[in-house]
Amino acid sequence: MLLALLLAPYLRKFGQFTVPDFVGDRYYSRTARLVAIACALFVSFTYVAGQMRGVGVVFSRFLEVDVNIGVIIGMAIVFFYAVLGGMKGITYTQVAQYCVLIFAFMVPAIFISIMLTNNPIPQLGMGAALKDSGGEFLLDKLDGLSTELGFAAYTSGTKSMQDVFFITMALMVGTAGLPHVIIRFYTVKKVKDARMSAFWALLFIAILYTAAPAVAAFARTNMITSVSKKPYAEIPQWFKTWEDSGLIAWNDKNNDGIVQYTKGDAFKGKPTFQEDATGKPVTGTHGQRLISNEAVEGTNELYVDRDIMVLANPEIANLPNWVVGLVAAGGLAAALSTAAGLLLVISTAVAHDLFKRTIKPDISEKGELLAARIAAFGAVIIAGLLGIFPPGWVAQVVAFAFGLAASSFFPAIILGIFSKRMNREGAITGMLVGILFTTSYIVYFKFINPAANNKDSWWFGISPEGIGTLGMLFNFITAWIVSRFTPAPPAEVQAMVENIRVPEETA
Repeated sequence: MLLALLLAPYLRKFGQFTVPDFVGDRYYSRTARLVAIACALFVSFTYVAGQMRGVGVVFSRFLEVDVNIGVIIGMAIVFFYAVLGGMKGITYTQVAQYCVLIFAFMVPAIFISIMLTNNPIPQLGMGAALKDSGGEFLLDKLDGLSTELGFAAYTSGTKSMQDVFFITMALMVGTAGLPHVIIRFYTVKKVKDARMSAFWALLFIAILYTAAPAVAAFARTNMITSVSKKPYAEIPQWFKTWEDSGLIAWNDKNNDGIVQYTKGDAFKGKPTFQEDATGKPVTGTHGQRLISNEAVEGTNELYVDRDIMVLANPEIANLPNWVVGLVAAGGLAAALSTAAGLLLVISTAVAHDLFKRTIKPDISEKGELLAARIAAFGAVIIAGLLGIFPPGWVAQVVAFAFGLAASSFFPAIILGIFSKRMNREGAITGMLVGILFTTSYIVYFKFINPAANNKDSWWFGISPEGIGTLGMLFNFITAWIVSRFTPAPPAEVQAMVENIRVPEETA
């Protein structure tokens, strides 16, 4: 609601093209613009890593190629999509694509909800009784299956309510700070249009997000019941299909031919499949693809890449092929569109904000366009590498990006609109403190010392996925304190803020 009712109208009336434009002009500072450019690039590259990984997963499944090849195919498509389409082209096509996404996500969710509970509403089906179960509820069944396999009960939760709150807050405020989200409001003609577009986006997001927990519960239940303690020779076809894509692996530790799915790792790292001299997969006695990874102790024999669960969910539930294809189309449309939008933000930040507005103000339109295309080419290469070597699984990477946006841009935008006293010194210092703290926290626990990535080592019990909320608070506090000990903004800047506070149409 904050995005729809407050930020969208004000930013649209401000009339600039990008978030760094807003920051640079509102805070009357070249340094502020450069800091905003750096934040935009960092947030966008983090976010695009998850999108490119998602694109690679889709292509790997349906083109039956390695996931890295899928990422490379996605790189080529995204590059031409962004360069040739532009922001308005991406915005217009995303309307249709988002409708496809919602339809593709909800149709299998409704199908599976009916199959399991006879309830056509997934949000209600998650809490309903299973068919032909004597009144046993779905979540009770899932709790029993999880504990039987050595996992914690599904409904027990693995995170504290405090951490869940911080993650949720980072996702909410991060949405209002993401550069590729905000920049879309500049493509509409009127403030009213900006508000309406934000309203419809929020409505679709509400449908998507409220159904997501049900989809997760359905997928978990179906996967356990279709795979656990089943002979590999009788395993469903979906398992072998994803195994061929390199995103599922089975390590038969006891050589009994039965898939054991329990708590713990099946082997070290991600699967590295064996190949013969001709490049063909090497298979075991039961027909499974053999891996070369070092084994680990424990009874678990199954590796499942977390990024496949939504896409594989219709196959696991044995839904019709047209539903499976629909989900693939929806996932691909969403990932490609978002990746293209992020790519355009990156190229615009380099060509418009850095060159046109900062380094070379006299650059021609032709030169600016050339710089944007070169930047887009470089960005897609980096995005592809991040998709091949992601800093985490897709949902986790997206959470990092939202946290970075919340800790950097959100306070600067809010204070820039609603505080005439906020000056350049406060905004610059706040953005630097917010993004540096958040980045350092994520990097430390994800890369420097991953062994310490647990609730006993986290600050105040906050995980790296939720630390952006704390970074945002540090940003607000720092900006407010610094602004009170430094000169107030010029009178013309304060007048500009007063003007954009009334988001009405102007002649």
